[in-house]
Amino acid sequence: MLNVFTLANGRLVQEEVESLYDLTQLQPIWVDMESPTPEEKFWLKQHYGLLIPDDAVDDDIEESARFYEEDNGELHIRSDFLIDDDEPHSARVAFILNQSNANLRSYNVLFSIREEEVPVFRLLRLRARRTPGLISDAKEVLLNLFDADAEYSADTLETIYDELDASSERILSGEVTDTEASDVLGSIARHEDLNGRIRRNVMDTRRAVSFMMRSKMLNAEQFETARQILRDIESLDSHTAFLFDKINFLMDATVGFININQNKIIKIFSVASVCLLPPTLIASIYGMNFTYMPELEWKLGYPYVLALMVASAVIPMWYFRRKGWLK
Repeated sequence: MLNVFTLANGRLVQEEVESLYDLTQLQPIWVDMESPTPEEKFWLKQHYGLLIPDDAVDDDIEESARFYEEDNGELHIRSDFLIDDDEPHSARVAFILNQSNANLRSYNVLFSIREEEVPVFRLLRLRARRTPGLISDAKEVLLNLFDADAEYSADTLETIYDELDASSERILSGEVTDTEASDVLGSIARHEDLNGRIRRNVMDTRRAVSFMMRSKMLNAEQFETARQILRDIESLDSHTAFLFDKINFLMDATVGFININQNKIIKIFSVASVCLLPPTLIASIYGMNFTYMPELEWKLGYPYVLALMVASAVIPMWYFRRKGWLK
């Protein structure tokens, strides 16, 4: 799918493109491609001379090849964007800044290639349509994408804070069953994975913004915007570190409650074995072979030994209960 955006009265406007002719009639600043077809790639090659590599969004690409400049002046940036859904993951997006004037380092079109819908892109489109003057050229599109990505990561961190607070209330409120502990452990594991992805995502965004600053492609105002994005990303580092500590604490507390529940079960068996030891001993002694059977010489022999066995079991139970060992 080919999404072409132009500027109209300071706002980002999406244009319908159904053929190569439609593309030639527009002057876009951003061409966004989601799973582009071979035909759409051919249109871009014919009109812009842009050759999109087949491995543009591959995950196994070398780290050193994620930021580079072609001989014709094109800048290539590959960056990851967070997607927080039922299965949080990162989506690889390839950016190509097409240079219209190599001497002035002027970039007039931003091309983005991705395989799935990214929330940050949808957020930027919504903002650019509602806020005049937010975007003036292709470089600001890319900067605003990275800015929105940092903000999206911050919003996701706030969600993790709220969900961890709910888990804390469940764990620290008092008695915790094994079922509740299992649910909390699953939730904490998801938060730990998501927090790690956010940390990796902001690290990748920091590298991309730093590359743009080093390439000397930004003007003074855009350079200051890039510095502000880096400051926002640095502020997120402390939050992710704090969340890792909080997650580890909740993990240890949850495992501790599970161990307590297991120890209660083991304690029951231990008490039962101690209480049943005296009756077992009495029954063993009474079952020995005697010259004269006690029940033949003493009619109350059986009732006596049965009462003795019950008493030998009840007395330890009473003692343990008085000590509070059965609570």
